[in-house]
Amino acid sequence: MEIEWRKSSKSTETEGNCLEVATYGGEILIRESDYPDVIIRTTSAKLRAFIDGAAEGEFDDLL
Repeated sequence: MEIEWRKSSKSTETEGNCLEVATYGGEILIRESDYPDVIIRTTSAKLRAFIDGAAEGEFDDLL
């Protein structure tokens, strides 16, 4: 089965630095377009918790 990677519409081809996501075998896969062979695997629950935390500003001091 082929993995179908998706990226945000806010990412452009010319930048070459975007995150891509896919689902495969019940997992969420995340990779950087610059390093497509390095893949992070997680669950939808863990990714949702991270996204919710980011939306609430929990990681703002890291940027």
